[in-house]
Amino acid sequence: MKRRTFFKTTVLSGSALAITGVSACTTETKQEVEIDLTEFDLNEITVDELQQKMESGELTSVDICKKYLDRIEEVDPILKSVIELNPDALEIAKNLDEERKTGKVRGDLHGIPILFKDNIDTGDKMQTTAGSLALEGNFAPKDAFIIKKMREAGAVVLGKTNLSEWANFRSTNSSSGWSGRGGQVRNPFYLDRSPCGSSAGTGAAVSANLCVMGIGTETNGSIVCPSGVNGVVGIKPTLGLWSRQGIIPIAHSQDTAGPMARTVKDAAILLGALAEFDSSDAETHIGNGEIHKDYTQFLEVDGLKGMRIGIASEMIGFNTKVDALFTKSVEVMKEKGAEIVEEVKFENRKKWGEPSYQVLLYEFKADLNKYLQEHPNALLKNMAEIIEFNKKNADKEMPWFDQEIFEMAQEKGDLSTEEYLNALKDSKRFAGKEGIDAVMKEHNLDAVIAQTNGPAWTIDWVNGDHFSGGSSSPAAISGYPNITVPMGFVEGLPVGISFFGLAWSEPKLLKIAYAFEQATKHRKPPGFAKSLM
Repeated sequence: MKRRTFFKTTVLSGSALAITGVSACTTETKQEVEIDLTEFDLNEITVDELQQKMESGELTSVDICKKYLDRIEEVDPILKSVIELNPDALEIAKNLDEERKTGKVRGDLHGIPILFKDNIDTGDKMQTTAGSLALEGNFAPKDAFIIKKMREAGAVVLGKTNLSEWANFRSTNSSSGWSGRGGQVRNPFYLDRSPCGSSAGTGAAVSANLCVMGIGTETNGSIVCPSGVNGVVGIKPTLGLWSRQGIIPIAHSQDTAGPMARTVKDAAILLGALAEFDSSDAETHIGNGEIHKDYTQFLEVDGLKGMRIGIASEMIGFNTKVDALFTKSVEVMKEKGAEIVEEVKFENRKKWGEPSYQVLLYEFKADLNKYLQEHPNALLKNMAEIIEFNKKNADKEMPWFDQEIFEMAQEKGDLSTEEYLNALKDSKRFAGKEGIDAVMKEHNLDAVIAQTNGPAWTIDWVNGDHFSGGSSSPAAISGYPNITVPMGFVEGLPVGISFFGLAWSEPKLLKIAYAFEQATKHRKPPGFAKSLM
């Protein structure tokens, strides 16, 4: 018999979320009822399936959006993955339905509702705050480049997701998924477990079927870790494949947004829809490569056949149960025709971390100050003012952890400083040319694989996060692509496997990742259990 998880949860009268946003919940009539959060008629539905339903007339975009808004209203008081909803979402959906009636369908995303991280600008009635109370009232003057493309593709801008505040670059003692504005995101598999971060809300919302797909951002691990921990697919693209214009930054030499979805195909659909060179985007330190409008063309069920794949042997071994799943995954790849190189070692693995961290500190100050100065509705105009705001509002902004990363960044000079320039050169060299590039060439590889994450840890506001392992750094620091796919479960907690490689190798990585996904089908919807205990 299927195990059902029931909660006494607050049900709100009407569709308050659709009209006024999440913050309006507290003013509505409350009634406690028992709800099975695992039941939802759009559970695990894909973009293709929704398009078929809209084409047949079974559902409209308005119908779909209403279902997701009701789902958010029902589930998110527990999950806290959504920080704000678009009050115009249903009107957008209605207009897209009218277009469909006239025979105009813009593409695969036409009428599809999407949630995305609250560090991405929208030129509408929603704020962009990175989860911080310091940026309340920051209504952006225009859409971020990728949001503009999303609207052009016909997607419905449904709302914004909660995140680790400031994309988890405020304190070394932080709790992933906590923000002053949004509270603590919870893992939908076990609610006392971390959703990882910083794209915590997107990972949890996609996994919990609060949307079809979502967008996260990553500087180092912030797409792949919450994807792995929440049991979904995440793609961190090559820097420059998606524009970073209009995204609250950490560091332009590593930042990128990317898709998060329940299937590789849905992630590939979103990847292609928003992919385009942006001449106004910041320098990426990577030469331009080929960008495709349709990445689904590279998805092949037998895509592992003939692929030569190396195991990043120094990035595994942190959990014996995860190791066992990884060993099984490697065997599947062999059975599907892949050639496996058992030990791939990065000679400079211990050299890229410190220079990369210095780069982040320098660029965070410079890039954030630039962002704030370009946003007239942001009341605070530089990092120094945000530091002071946090001190004055410490009871709300710093009840659990401090802002020592902000303070370290504030002490840094400008981007002409010799220390910064040397650190930038070293980090890119050790992770890129003498890192991924070198091992791929040495072993003649098509991709490198490693474990994305260990099992989710318990949420701990006193001690902060306690990661058990990961493999995001080489791709993140070099700016190269990384795709994570569900690999299985450890005591009911999802873990992922990462596929990474050379710059602009998304087509090959997607081919491999899709073949692995189709051979294993590890994705399962969450059960919303309160605890493992």
